[in-house]
Amino acid sequence: MLDIGPIHRNEYGLNDRSGSEPVAIAEAPGRIHYMGEHGEPDAGLFLSSAIDRYIRAAVSFRKDNSIRFFASDLGERKRTTLVNLKYKREDRWANYIKVAIYIFAEMGYPVKSLNFTIAGDIPQQVGLASSSAIETASATALRGFFKANISDKDLIKKLTAAKTAFFEKPASPVDYLIALSAKKDQFLIVDEINSEVKRIKSPLAKYKLLIMDSKVPRFGVDEELRQRRRDIKKGLEQLSNNRQGATFRDYAAGDLVESMGHLPEEIRRRSMHIVQEIRRINDAEDSIRKPDLPLLSRLIYNSHESLRDLYEVSCPEIDWLVKRAQEIDGALGSRMTGQGFGGCTYTFIKESAVDEYKKRLEDYERIFGFHPVIYETRPAPGARMVNSEG
Repeated sequence: MLDIGPIHRNEYGLNDRSGSEPVAIAEAPGRIHYMGEHGEPDAGLFLSSAIDRYIRAAVSFRKDNSIRFFASDLGERKRTTLVNLKYKREDRWANYIKVAIYIFAEMGYPVKSLNFTIAGDIPQQVGLASSSAIETASATALRGFFKANISDKDLIKKLTAAKTAFFEKPASPVDYLIALSAKKDQFLIVDEINSEVKRIKSPLAKYKLLIMDSKVPRFGVDEELRQRRRDIKKGLEQLSNNRQGATFRDYAAGDLVESMGHLPEEIRRRSMHIVQEIRRINDAEDSIRKPDLPLLSRLIYNSHESLRDLYEVSCPEIDWLVKRAQEIDGALGSRMTGQGFGGCTYTFIKESAVDEYKKRLEDYERIFGFHPVIYETRPAPGARMVNSEG
């Protein structure tokens, strides 16, 4: 991680010796969903954790009436004013900082003259919540900078509402819940319905977590994902007879089997995935607490098979990576993660088996023509202040 304090001071010409210009620095982690990301919209149940990849944000006052942004990794600068604080496509990463500024502007804090610097090592656009980490790190830095009396619970609510207002589309609290609730070496059971998080100590100290970016391009998949969500909605409507407040948690897999004649086949498959995934997450919680690692391994692989066969968001490259990992002695479990149709897999694997796993990737590149990238990581703590100077 870059030492963002000196970078920020140098970028904006702050007096590093006297400390007369206060700088607040915070960091927020990326996250990974082990199960549940293809669940029921607004009623998701997730097995997740933060990962030890972070976005770090620094904030200080300016002497004029502008808001300046600097992404040190990219060498890019953006700017705006409080009057013009709105989404702009060309501002890309800076839009996520604006979400945090929006919160504190609504609360009446003096945000019209600020400097922001961000840096980080979360891989982007592969489903590891780098954008939410920018929002959470920026909001955490501003909370420390203004010494704002706002709890994590309230900050999560405000981040969710601000993102919805700012981007003009519904936002979920899940990534913020993970970023602000995570603890080192702990799994999280995240319930989107009531915004509750249960922490479970990881029994996988002897395993590495490898995130594999398949490098498969994900073009034109948004409509496919929207269709999956439409199928889920239709499935629930037909199962519940349009009962208000119904969710898939009200149904067991047996209910879907009995309703097979009433649900179109494709909708039945999508619905079956949702219900079975809820049950897998509950079973995974039990397997982690006991611990029962053989059961956890089966649940991880079964979850991938369901995404492949029922929800149909995998692809040959991802399936190949999961299958090869499954063949290795020392691999506990492997599965796709993220939005699908490419993207990443994750694998829990013993140190002694890592070299064998990496050898398999030579065949992957030869067969499919993509050069995969491996990120070694582990369940990590959540957002925090790094310092608060001045």
